[in-house]
Amino acid sequence: MALNLTFQLFLSILALLTSCNEPTAFDNENSLQRLKGDTVNELGKNIMVVYQDRKNQFWFGSWETGVYRYDGNKLVNYTTKHGLLNNRIDEIKEDELGNIYFSSANATSSISKFNGSYFTTVRAVPSNDWKLLPTDIWFEHSYGNTGKVYRYDGATLHELQFPKPPNLSNPFDVYSIYEDNKGCMWFGTNPVGVCRFDGTSYEWITEEDVTEFRNEGANGVRSIIQDKNGDFWFNTEFRYRVYDSATMQSNNWYTRHESIGGLDGKKNSHLDEYLSSVKDNEGNLWFVTYMDGVWMYDGTKITHYAILEDLKEIKLFSIYKDTYGQLWIGTPENGAWKFNGQRFEKFRR
Repeated sequence: MALNLTFQLFLSILALLTSCNEPTAFDNENSLQRLKGDTVNELGKNIMVVYQDRKNQFWFGSWETGVYRYDGNKLVNYTTKHGLLNNRIDEIKEDELGNIYFSSANATSSISKFNGSYFTTVRAVPSNDWKLLPTDIWFEHSYGNTGKVYRYDGATLHELQFPKPPNLSNPFDVYSIYEDNKGCMWFGTNPVGVCRFDGTSYEWITEEDVTEFRNEGANGVRSIIQDKNGDFWFNTEFRYRVYDSATMQSNNWYTRHESIGGLDGKKNSHLDEYLSSVKDNEGNLWFVTYMDGVWMYDGTKITHYAILEDLKEIKLFSIYKDTYGQLWIGTPENGAWKFNGQRFEKFRR
C-alpha cells in the first residue's frame, strides 16, 4: 500500500510538472479544430502591430481581438480560446527556429509561444542574468512602473531589473527596445530616459527631452531609430551622436544636436514628438504621429502623408517595414494600412 501511494504521488507530481509546458488543454473532441483558429474574412478594426515571419506570413496584433495570421490566401484569427495568453498583443517576435512569440501588457511575467500548431505559455523567472547573445529575444515591460525587461534565451524567460539611472529614483516602465548597428541594446523608458546595454555595462541618457518630466511623462521614449549616419533619434526634437572610447568628446559618450524640430516646420509645433519610426531601404526616416499622419524625412526635406478614411484623418499607432521593404501602419480604429509607393491604402485581403 505504501508503495502504491508513493507511486501515485510521483505520478501526480510528474503530471503537474509536465502540464507547465503543455499547450492549453481543451476537454472536448473539437480541440484540434479550435487550435487551428477561426478563419475570417477581414481584420478587426483595432490593429496595433504588424509583423512578417520568415515564412512570409503576416501577423496583425490587436489590443482587443488577439492576433491574425495571413499567409497570402487565408486569414486566421487566434484568441484566448485557442490558447493565446491574452487578447491584447503588444509585441510579436520570432526566434531562429521559426517559433512566434506574443507579449501583452495585460499579462506580465508571461508570453505566448506559437510553434506553428499550438500555443504554450512561457513564464518569466526573476533573474540577474544580464547577457547580450545574438539569439536572445527581448520583450518590454510597459506597465506597472517596475523598471523591468525580459530576455528570452530559448530556454528561460529572464525577468531583469534595471539599475537605477543616475540622480533619478522615479519608478519607470520600458516602452521601446532597439538593437543598434553594433549589437548593443537600447531601452526607451517612461519617464527616466534611455538606457544602453553593451553586454557588460549600462549607460543612461537623461536629458530633458527624453525624461519627459517637462510634460509629466506624457509620452515617454516610445521609439528608437538609428539613421543612415549612425545618429540616434528618440522621438523628440533632438538627435544623439554616440561615441566609442577612442573618439569620446570631453569624457562624454554622446552629444545632443537639434534635429528637424517640428515635423510640420512650425516654430511652436506640437509635432516634435511621435509614436513610432522606421528607416526604409533608402535610408529615409518615417515617423508616425497619433492624429497628424505620417512624415518622411530624406535628410533634406520632409514629406507629409495624410491617412484618410471617409475623408477624415484617422488615428495611428505604429509603423513597420517588412522584408520586402514595404511599409505598414497599425491603427487603433481603422485596421492595417500599406504604402503603395505614393500613398497609404487600407489593407484588404
